[in-house]
Amino acid sequence: MVLLTAVSGCTAWAPSVPPSAPTLLAIDVPAGWSAAEAAGAGTRGVGGESLVTWWQSFDDPLMADLVGRALRSNTSVASAQAALRQAQGLRDVAAAALRPTLGGSASAQRGTAGGASTGNRFQLGLDAQWVPDVFGARRDALDAGEAVAAASAASLGDVQVQVAASVASSYLLLRAVQARRAIASDNLANQQETWQITDWRQQAGLVTVLEVEQARAAAAQTQALLPVLQTSIDQTLHALAVLVGQPPAALRTELGTVSNAMPDTLPIPRGDLVLMLDIPADTLRQRADVQAAEYQVAAALARVGQAEAQRWPSFAIGGSLGWSAISMAALTNGASVLGSLLASVRLPVFDGGTAHAQVQVQQAALEQAQQAYRAAVLGALKDVENALVALRGDRLRLASLRMAADAAGNAARLARQRYSSGLVDFQTVLETQRNQFATQDGVVGARADLGNDQVRLFTALGGGWRRVDAQQAAAR
Repeated sequence: MVLLTAVSGCTAWAPSVPPSAPTLLAIDVPAGWSAAEAAGAGTRGVGGESLVTWWQSFDDPLMADLVGRALRSNTSVASAQAALRQAQGLRDVAAAALRPTLGGSASAQRGTAGGASTGNRFQLGLDAQWVPDVFGARRDALDAGEAVAAASAASLGDVQVQVAASVASSYLLLRAVQARRAIASDNLANQQETWQITDWRQQAGLVTVLEVEQARAAAAQTQALLPVLQTSIDQTLHALAVLVGQPPAALRTELGTVSNAMPDTLPIPRGDLVLMLDIPADTLRQRADVQAAEYQVAAALARVGQAEAQRWPSFAIGGSLGWSAISMAALTNGASVLGSLLASVRLPVFDGGTAHAQVQVQQAALEQAQQAYRAAVLGALKDVENALVALRGDRLRLASLRMAADAAGNAARLARQRYSSGLVDFQTVLETQRNQFATQDGVVGARADLGNDQVRLFTALGGGWRRVDAQQAAAR
């Protein structure tokens, strides 16, 4: 099938589908990932089972449960399963065309003429036919059907990968927005307390109305953010419910709310699996979409062979055996037996170029399948590199934001204490509170982004499906 040939500085990639003929397609695959070391990942293989069920590494039972429910009940998964059964049925139709056919018939006739009976006629018959696959057209059709069934099984795996990733990403988004809402509520409480203190100080003549209005405006701005965050929470809940095959409001009670507003203790899952990456060639073998594209090339190649074979003569052998008598008892008489044997050959002499055009059609389809396969390989390499780069950047960003959040929290606390004692002006309090809110919110966003980077990396590495399961499904 498709062969990825190694060149200088590259690794040879052997496809899982044995080649039926050379396809003249070469793709350069790098020997390693350029951003692996920077992202804190090794270059050995990720454990097979841990990669298949990568969502377990987030150590969140509810996330794992939601992924499992989605893989069982998601509508896209069910549709892909139906497509696989359809492909298996078409493959079985192609397999049946290689076998002889046998049919039977029976009839009873009673005739009259001028009101008088002309007699009865009883007939039994058997008809058999076999079309020898001399030039392999039907064998090629079966090969194409088997490749399409395997591609459908791999496509089912790809759908499962995408559904698991969508559930995990939506769950991370939900927890992040819930955490942001909790932080906003906590900061709103602090701002309202500051507003009250400012109002008391204004009544005592220590500050002006300006400071009171500034404190009121800051609290109102934070208050206005809460409905926006709640809307996002509700919409994410609806998306999660649909992903697991339930009505939009079904998970509202189950997923609950968040009450802890400390950024580093908010329930935003993080993957704890130590990333030990496979080399790129092994990663390509794990990707369901690459496998599906590879099988599509095999199917297109078989269809080219089928079109070529149809340009040659076809043969058929048929026969019939029948019994015909005027009574049921006479059917057992040897004289009632009728038999025939027929051998035929069909030779295309002139078809106006139809057969040749069919070959060209299938060759063009093969070229399209090859390019789709090449795009799948390059896309897979890009997905891993992008995920590694994002993982590296978000880890650095999270570390800086944590330091900023700690400093901003200390500054806000000190500013409030000194403002209560009249040692600093209100503008200092207002600025430190804004910084505290922004940095705490930034920590939550960075943690969610880091979790999504891990989801994307596991998905890019081909996690979420088992190739052996796909092969068993395609063979059914």
